[in-house]
Amino acid sequence: MTQGFWKDPDRYLETYWSRWKDIWVHGDWAYVDRDGVWFIHGRSDDTLKIAGKRVGPAEVESVLVGHPAVNEAAAVGVPHEVKGETVVCFCVLRPGFEPSEVLRGELTERVVGALGKAIKPERVLFARELPKTRSAKIMRRVIRATHLGLEPGDLSSLDNPGGVKAIAEAV
Repeated sequence: MTQGFWKDPDRYLETYWSRWKDIWVHGDWAYVDRDGVWFIHGRSDDTLKIAGKRVGPAEVESVLVGHPAVNEAAAVGVPHEVKGETVVCFCVLRPGFEPSEVLRGELTERVVGALGKAIKPERVLFARELPKTRSAKIMRRVIRATHLGLEPGDLSSLDNPGGVKAIAEAV
């Protein structure tokens, strides 16, 4: 946590400390356990709001990569008529594993078992790779836009254009 902005303490207070009294707002969802250990769950602007429940995409993704077949995963929120938003998951499989309906079902049930029925993925799709930045961050906004058939926007930080193509092919 930064202690301030160089020669601009007012901007620092306005940026991080003005929304709620005594709460540092930095754009990440985090919690502190009883031992004082901080756990970062991802960007608050990526938070999925499904049927009144909030879950970070990293929570869904960690459940998916806990399966022996899954090397990488991305979870994105997409509009849903009833729930407001639902989750769609993209998985990159480890060598030796093939996409199948059985595996899709296992992954879906794994998410339900860990996070509850409300977070049940609308779809679990398999992709060769995920679009990432040069610093290896998954570009969820690009995945979401591609899944919805929209323009992905600024791709200047995209490191692997094949990742966007892989998502389009998975859809």
